[in-house]
Amino acid sequence: MNLKAIKRALSPLLLLFIPLFGNLFFNQVNWSLFDFIVMGFLLVLTGLSIHFILEKVVNKKLRILPIIFVIIIFLMIWAELAIGVFGSLIAGS
Repeated sequence: MNLKAIKRALSPLLLLFIPLFGNLFFNQVNWSLFDFIVMGFLLVLTGLSIHFILEKVVNKKLRILPIIFVIIIFLMIWAELAIGVFGSLIAGS
């Protein structure tokens, strides 16, 4: 993996600064270290998946569907962990 690939795969981790600032300046945001680790893992996994799709799928039109699928799966897991949309065991419901 070259430096460009590492940047592409790990750049979603910058999104963790949003809840970090919220944690520091507002009482409504209450993330623990475990929350940051789980979301960091999800973001890295999503970034690596999208990077893999961009590297392996040659046809640009065929890249869109798997990337949308990865993003939808990420959003579904995020929503389940955040508020328990589906009521599964991972949400603690």
